[in-house]
Amino acid sequence: MTLNRRHFLIFLGATATTAACGIRPGQKPLTSGIPVSPGVKLAFQPVKGPMPLAVNALASDRQMTEFSQYEVVDDLVLPEGFTYDVIATWGEKVGDSRFGYNNDYLALVETSPNEALLSVNFEYISAVPWQQTYQQVIGKALPLREVNTAVKAATQAIKGDQVPGLNAYALPDGNPIKQQVKTICKEGLIDQGVGIIALQRSPAGKWARSQSTAERRITGISGLEDGRYLKTTGPAVAIFQKTQGQGYVDKLGDKIIGTFQNCAGGITPWGTVFSAEENVQVQIPEPVYADGTSFDPSHRPFNITDEELTGLGNVFGLAGNKYGWIVELDPANPNDYGTKHTWLGRYRHEAVGVRVVTGKPLAFYSGCDRRGGHLYKFVSKGTVTNPKDKANSKLLSDGMLYVAQFDAGGTGRWIPLTPTTAIAPTPPSFLSGAMLPLPQRPEGGSFKADDDAQIEAFQKKYKTLGDLYLGSELEKQGAILIDAHFAANAVGATCTARPEDTEIAPDGSLFITFTSGGISKDDGSPDIRIFTGPDGSTAYEYGWIMRLAEDSNAPESPTFTWKMAAPGGEFASGGQGFANPDNLAFDAQGNLWMVNDMSSDKLNQEVPAKRREPNGVPLTPSNLRGIYGNNAIWYIPLSGEAAGQPYLFGIGPMDCETTGPCFASGDSLGDRGTNRALFLSIQHPGEVNGIRKDMAAEMRQFAMHTTDGKEFIQTRKVPIGSNWPSKQANDPPKPSVVAIYPPSSGAMV
Repeated sequence: MTLNRRHFLIFLGATATTAACGIRPGQKPLTSGIPVSPGVKLAFQPVKGPMPLAVNALASDRQMTEFSQYEVVDDLVLPEGFTYDVIATWGEKVGDSRFGYNNDYLALVETSPNEALLSVNFEYISAVPWQQTYQQVIGKALPLREVNTAVKAATQAIKGDQVPGLNAYALPDGNPIKQQVKTICKEGLIDQGVGIIALQRSPAGKWARSQSTAERRITGISGLEDGRYLKTTGPAVAIFQKTQGQGYVDKLGDKIIGTFQNCAGGITPWGTVFSAEENVQVQIPEPVYADGTSFDPSHRPFNITDEELTGLGNVFGLAGNKYGWIVELDPANPNDYGTKHTWLGRYRHEAVGVRVVTGKPLAFYSGCDRRGGHLYKFVSKGTVTNPKDKANSKLLSDGMLYVAQFDAGGTGRWIPLTPTTAIAPTPPSFLSGAMLPLPQRPEGGSFKADDDAQIEAFQKKYKTLGDLYLGSELEKQGAILIDAHFAANAVGATCTARPEDTEIAPDGSLFITFTSGGISKDDGSPDIRIFTGPDGSTAYEYGWIMRLAEDSNAPESPTFTWKMAAPGGEFASGGQGFANPDNLAFDAQGNLWMVNDMSSDKLNQEVPAKRREPNGVPLTPSNLRGIYGNNAIWYIPLSGEAAGQPYLFGIGPMDCETTGPCFASGDSLGDRGTNRALFLSIQHPGEVNGIRKDMAAEMRQFAMHTTDGKEFIQTRKVPIGSNWPSKQANDPPKPSVVAIYPPSSGAMV
């Protein structure tokens, strides 16, 4: 048992002396793939990834031999005997719209023994493959060339530090370029949001699309033309209802046009689903004024290049303060197009951890996926009587939003984001990037505090959060929630390392993935007292998994304890063999599944000998991520001889992100307490190079390390672009949802 594993077992609260996690009755061990440590029994033989792992049970010299050659495959690679079906793919009909682009979070609501509704998030547009394949997949052309020319001309006229692009909102309505921009932006926003699709399970246990009136889309422009506005609750409604203010007001009151940048989410016991709006700053202006009103649409102009498509909200005049929320919807109600609960806060939401305990308040956890982002908890004012009662949604209309402050000793507290909370920012000297963004007054937006003296001056000038915001007490509370990230910085919330998922474990504790401890010159960086890598790095790229337990296991507790003992990174450097952990899921037996989120442009990026550039400068940790290959799926058993060890279950196609893992139960099939299928999103295949042309591939060299730190060179064959899911030469790559099945209709583990 390695030191890494001992730490992980402590972190998990698990031991290796419980009943073995082994072969289920009637199953035999699979013989292909990569061998595991003697004595360990799994229901699958782990697939062979590009990197030697501690669980491979290979001596150092054997690792060099076995991993000297490796071929990356443009497919979803699974253990022998496991199969997958494509359930839905970009462009297919859903209700009166289509299945969107870059499917992410999945939530399965089983409505009967063999029927279900699957909620699917659509996060963003990958500009390269979307522009390259839109006409082929959707069947109509976009004025891409004409608009691109107009945007380039507008960008050349921009001076200073203004955001480049075309302020299409300011053009007259009859302007032909404005109409063309609207066409592109409308299609881009239709491909974002949320979709509800209906599924049916066959007697053989396979899921497939079925017909249902509940199928529908909530897009980035819902309400703009069809009247299907999203609803709102909570204090920020007082800001939305302003007819004038310091900044931009859209005059729609508490109605909201659409939802977009929908990343991860959560599901409730009463059958509703939550969708988290993440990087909305790409499409609308993120900054707000002290009264909570938005910056003008011109602050995020429309821009289109071969590699990006941003400012989609500009031409429609979307108000920035209405995006960056969590949306609740009931998949089974065909008339529900979503509600944004503003007590949950506005920031770059990644996921929603939902904790529901009878007789206790609701607790909703979410992270802000930015460098230096925070971990938040909403606690309802009212308590839960029946966890399955749909009336529980009303509890989200009143409560308090808290933000986490971690202590280096393994404890922490929740700070309320309310007007009376004292100003106490973290000095930049405690942050790896030595910079903290704070609310800027009276100009609005934020400024970068880069020395401790600025913090002292800020704290002398402003005593409480209420001093930073304008209006009545209700309006101040609404403005604080709208500006949650910068308000949290002002009161001393711990700056973290991109918290991407917040998942409630069977014991009520919270598991959090911190994807990357890197530094951003604009957003910020982690607190070095909490986020230090196993190699001592204070800008640790490869991420961690944390376990947080509320004191007395009470959802409303003001204090908690935490442990961090599952770092990403190479095993020889103290890591667990994965990089950039993202979504988590617990299976029916309480085991942990994880997918990772390495940046597409880093996947399979060549790593030269000695891991140095030609001029002798060492590669940055970010540029070393090429050694990990494609994004993947990991299985971490929490009991038995294999407890605490990450096993590679699957590997995604080229340039993709594996995301949104979601299990279907086997209860209705007479196999209670098991899972018979794993749903998974394959997001943005071909994101970097688009269509794989004529099965193109190239050979690349990688300086790899054995698990004991010896360097060897691996020759790796890497496809260029993607043809997934058809896998036919020159076919377009299409984001899709798949269902993964174990051999012979058995259980997943």
